[in-house]
Amino acid sequence: MNIIEIASRKIDNGERLNFTEALALYQHNDILKMAGLARIVKERKSGQHVYYNVNRHINLTNICVSGCPLCAFGCKAEDQKAYVMQKSEVIEIVSRTMRETPDLSEIHMVSALHPDKPFSYYLDIVAAVKRAAPKVHLKAFTPVEIVHFANISQLGISAVLEQLKAAGLDSLPGGGAEILDDSVRKIICPNKATTAEWIDVITTAHSLGLPTNATMLYGHVETIEQRIQHLITLRDIQDRTGRFQAFIAFPFHPANTGFTNLQRVSSWEDLKMISLARLVLDNFDHIKAFWMMLTLPIAQLALTFGADDLDGTVVEEKIIHAAGATTKKGITKKEIISFVEETGYLAVERDTFYRPLKISSGVKSYG
Repeated sequence: MNIIEIASRKIDNGERLNFTEALALYQHNDILKMAGLARIVKERKSGQHVYYNVNRHINLTNICVSGCPLCAFGCKAEDQKAYVMQKSEVIEIVSRTMRETPDLSEIHMVSALHPDKPFSYYLDIVAAVKRAAPKVHLKAFTPVEIVHFANISQLGISAVLEQLKAAGLDSLPGGGAEILDDSVRKIICPNKATTAEWIDVITTAHSLGLPTNATMLYGHVETIEQRIQHLITLRDIQDRTGRFQAFIAFPFHPANTGFTNLQRVSSWEDLKMISLARLVLDNFDHIKAFWMMLTLPIAQLALTFGADDLDGTVVEEKIIHAAGATTKKGITKKEIISFVEETGYLAVERDTFYRPLKISSGVKSYG
């Protein structure tokens, strides 16, 4: 029995893949076999359900001290495109969104690392958002931002998270992981959180009862071996804490970054990574195909490659589009439901904790 057969049998039996088996599946390059195996795992986890939520993204500022080569969003304060939101602007956005979208269930708020705004600025905004939308889940601030808050406030990670939680923070999105390998981070994001710091924030958040997502940014200077080790690192954390909600793999968009010599990876690579993540992350219940990064057609295909979540309506997004993404900045519930039902799955509107709110009929309607 060769290694591919061994890996396939382990997946069929619900057993864990090791590094060598995961690498062999990737290098085997039989994408349809990977899709079939990943679909087995997906349906074991979530049956015929594909999830989405009604959410609103808010990016507080693009002024950033880190100057990461991988980023097209951040800029210096004197840049013409620089902006920073005041609390009143944020609350106006939240209030307007709630009027226009009464079934809003989540606000997703992330930003750059502003050089001058004190930690109190973020605490005040969290508290104000929670007052304006007390029943809406507030998912905010990547581990990279939490490290920045700890640095500017001279507080520990735990104290920062405790204060944010007390102000109304409900969970963290888990971005900024990129590749959890410092040899890669020194090239793509040398001035922001290290691998150890990212892991420290995540595990501390989990210990405080704050769930998070987990992410990966692939398709730049990393190797496939580093991608797989990244997945195994996340799997090990989940073994210890059990507080990751979902995993999201982001393809790198090189336009307007320090890596314009690179090309965006292919849809083939995107689908392989979705499948590989589903196969390696056996202790994660949910794998997102984030349509904003993948494009809607590839995200839809990803539902047959192991993904069970399309993220949400978003409404407005700035960070990915700064790097050249050409997808729409928002999508309607009707569009999401239609995309899911075409695949034969049931579209399930969820809250942040994957509790079903509405389940579609599963019958695709035309016209």
